[in-house]
This record gives sequence, C-alpha cells and structure tokens, in this order.
Amino acid sequence: MERMAYFIRRILLVGPTFIGITVLCFGLIQFVPGGPVEQAIMLMKGIGTGEGAQGAGFQASVSEEQRKALEAHFGFDRPFHERYWKWLVKDRLGMRMESYKYPNKTTWQLIAQRFRVSLVFGITGFILSYLVCIPLGIHKALRHQKVFDVVSSIVVFTGYAIPPFAFGMVLKMLFCGTVEGFWDFFPVTGFHSEGFEHFTLWGKAADIARHMALPVLCYVIGNFAVLTLLMKNSLLEQIGKDYIRTVLAKGGSFSRAVWGHAFRNALIPIATGFGSILTVMFAGSVIIEQVFEIPGMGRLSLEAIVGRDYPVFMGILSLTSIFGLIGNILSDFAYVLIDPRIHFRKN
Repeated sequence: MERMAYFIRRILLVGPTFIGITVLCFGLIQFVPGGPVEQAIMLMKGIGTGEGAQGAGFQASVSEEQRKALEAHFGFDRPFHERYWKWLVKDRLGMRMESYKYPNKTTWQLIAQRFRVSLVFGITGFILSYLVCIPLGIHKALRHQKVFDVVSSIVVFTGYAIPPFAFGMVLKMLFCGTVEGFWDFFPVTGFHSEGFEHFTLWGKAADIARHMALPVLCYVIGNFAVLTLLMKNSLLEQIGKDYIRTVLAKGGSFSRAVWGHAFRNALIPIATGFGSILTVMFAGSVIIEQVFEIPGMGRLSLEAIVGRDYPVFMGILSLTSIFGLIGNILSDFAYVLIDPRIHFRKN
C-alpha cells in the first residue's frame, strides 16, 4: 500500500509539473527575438527589394497597422493566458497548429514522419549501450587493477573524450568513402537507400542496419564511460560489503556471492536510466543526426529552434516532457523490481 500510494502521488504530479514546464517555455519563446512576426517582415523586405539600402527604406514603409495585422495572424495580439489555453486545449498541445517553416503541414504530421526513425535509432542505441556496458563493467570489477581493467579504461576514456560530431566525421572518413583511399562500407547519410519500398523484408532490414551502424556506434560511445564505470564501481562496492563476506565465510563460492547476491544490488544505480528509453525515441541525438543527416526528431527539433518554428518546437517539447516524467516513474518502478526492500517513506 505504501508503494502504491507513492506511485499514485507521482502520477498525480505529472499534470502540474507538465503545466509548469510548458508555461515557462511558452512564455520564454514569446520574448525571443526573430519570431514569426519579425521573420514575416524580413520576408516582405526580401520580396520587395534586392538591395540592403532599399530594404531599409521599405522597412520604414511597414506601418503599425501592418505589424498589428501580422501579430493578429500569428495570435500575438491576444493575452498570454489566452494564447497558452488555445495551444493547450484547442490546438491539442500545438499538434494541430501549422508549422511556420513547412507550409500546409501540422506539427503532428511532421512528428509522425520522424517518429519511426527516432524510434529505431533511439531504442537500438539504448539497448546496445546497456548490453555492452553492463558486461564490460562487470568484467572490469572482477579484474580490478589488472591488465584488462587498465587497457579497457584507456579505451573507454579515449572514446568518451572524443566529441560525438568529431567521432562521426572520423567514421564517415574511414568507412563511407568520403576520402579517397579509405573503405566504402557504409552509406554517408540518410536512413535508407533509394527504392527502399521495393526491397524485400530482409533487404529493408539490412539496408536500415547499414545506414544506422555508424550513428548508433556514435550514440553508444557517448554513454560508454558513464555506464561502464557506474556498473564497475557499483559492483565493487557491493563485493566489499559485509553480506558478501558472510556468504564466503559460510562456504559459498565467490561466483555465487557475486551473481547470486552482489549483482542484483549493483544494478540499482543502473536502473536510473531505464526510464530514459521513453525519451530517447523522441529526443535522439541532435549532433549525431545532423552529422549523418538522419531525418529524426533530434534534427527536427534543431530545425525548429534555428528557424523559430514555435509550434513544432513546443510540440516536441510537450511530448518529450510527458515521456520524461513518465520515464522517471518507470525508473522508480525498476528500483522496486530489482530490490523489493526499497521503500518510499516520507522522512
């Protein structure tokens, strides 16, 4: 009952927390320079003139009535609370709003186009990160301060020190044939090849795998050091505790002490990242998607920020916020599954 009450409270807090996040961000973007009204005026200048000096004269000809008409068109003539309520309820978190950058396309249509790409990219990278880092962290803990531990630490920290965009460019140079004399194993950009719809099922899977191999490797490298060392240090801490010495003193083998007792408790810190699986499919990695020109949610969010496409930016933000809040609850639930002794009593 205690745990159930805790999870109910957490679920009930999702709504107010989401409102707080979106109100703050919705308010901030109203004051960011270069918004849709300013961009519309600049577009009018570009259409009306070709020279900078003449453009300055055209700027003076834009009357206050014309500016107010533009503000009314984009909804900036209404009070803040009315604009937010319209975005939240009538436009359904902005999903029904038309994109400023992509005419005749709503926010939801743009997100739906990119969702599948980010889903494959995010979940694949997330799963591979844990499948690689947890076993590596365990082996490093069991071989602490030995040759394997030292060599693997050098490799882990070297990979972690390289920025993702630089690592991605190096991979493209080595394996995508962008530089003469190197291998041409993988496609340079994109998520699938031309004529993808005509491929067989296995052909489609193989084509996507070839396109995603290098970007996913960049994603895994970015999480490599943190997860590996977190697993190693957590397991080392558990091995050094009294209950492990008790198991050994009673005649239990070291293998049984590690895998039967220490391993499960060592997974508790790792569980903090389980809930992020709900956000990686939306957020992805902006830099990696930009380097490999992957049409995912991360790249869409960057385009929305740079282009001041407020409806798309707020739509992505709202979905990411909801899934992030739910992901935090999922992480707490993972704690309970790993160690039923955990309680959530108030101090």
